[in-house]
Amino acid sequence: MSGDDLVTAVCLVLVAVSATVAVAVREPARQALALAVLGLVLAALFTVLQAPDVALSQLAVGSVLTPLLILLSVRKVRRRGRADGEEAGR
Repeated sequence: MSGDDLVTAVCLVLVAVSATVAVAVREPARQALALAVLGLVLAALFTVLQAPDVALSQLAVGSVLTPLLILLSVRKVRRRGRADGEEAGR
């Protein structure tokens, strides 16, 4: 097994572990963090597999944009839920 094969195998194991964690976590904020970590690990895997353009896209979308949108959506839903609860209490 060469060094490249070992690095690829380690990246694949990290992808499997981080994807499992992202699915298993129940709290949305922690899911977003796990999704960001998964995006970073996937970007590393794409880099190892000599696909730097895909790795850069993964960094931008999978590691930054998607978790940010999830966190903003959760925040808005929680705010709206509080506002609806306050109006119902009046």
